[in-house]
Amino acid sequence: MSFQPIIGGGGYAGWKLLARTGETQKKLVAQDAEVVRDTRHFRENFDDVKTAEDLVSDYRMLRTALSAYGLEADTNNRYFIRKVLESDLDDPKSLANRLGDKRYRALAEAFGMGKGGARAKGLVDTVAERHVVAELERRVGNVDGNLRLAMNAKRELAAVGESDSSDTTRWYNILGSVPLRKVVEGALGLGTEFGKLPVERQAQELASRTAKLFGSGSPSVFADPKNLEKLIGRFLVRAEAVTSSQSAYNAALVLLR
Repeated sequence: MSFQPIIGGGGYAGWKLLARTGETQKKLVAQDAEVVRDTRHFRENFDDVKTAEDLVSDYRMLRTALSAYGLEADTNNRYFIRKVLESDLDDPKSLANRLGDKRYRALAEAFGMGKGGARAKGLVDTVAERHVVAELERRVGNVDGNLRLAMNAKRELAAVGESDSSDTTRWYNILGSVPLRKVVEGALGLGTEFGKLPVERQAQELASRTAKLFGSGSPSVFADPKNLEKLIGRFLVRAEAVTSSQSAYNAALVLLR
């Protein structure tokens, strides 16, 4: 039987429980038979993968790779993923660069299968490690979708905060990622009408509300673990104010998009 994460009653209390036990639970997921098979298959066969077609033609390898980049929902979209992987990242009009969700560009950049690309150093180990983390998050999400969003946000928002891109670009990247957007909007108390604003106005509003909360409107504030914990705590507490059925339904929709 697959390991099932322990999150108590979920919500913010579940988040604190994961903070204490997350590393132990991650090790248990890594020892799960299915996960072991996934990572072993990826390690043993990746040297034979020379092209994007090679990768998308092996279902297990593709699923593991996409899981590592939070894109497992696209496992059956093989043609689309092949085109993403083959993108010329120096061309702003290429598919990976045009997509609002920058996880696709990160995937293409890491695998280096496009024009002039180069495989990232230690990619096999990176994919194996990230797949385990993603699998833990997926299993947590089967119980509490908002906790899965929170776990993803802790990792991805920290990376955004540490990025050397402009503040505007980083806000656009957050807006372009449905899971991150859900957490940030929820934490900052933004309702459904917010999404109807022009994207430039949305970025300005996120910066303004972040400045009120953290003293700075730059996404750099998310590089500070204390700020990130505060943001995620606000998201989870606000989410708990919604009925449990609505909360689970909305979170599941976000993860399936």
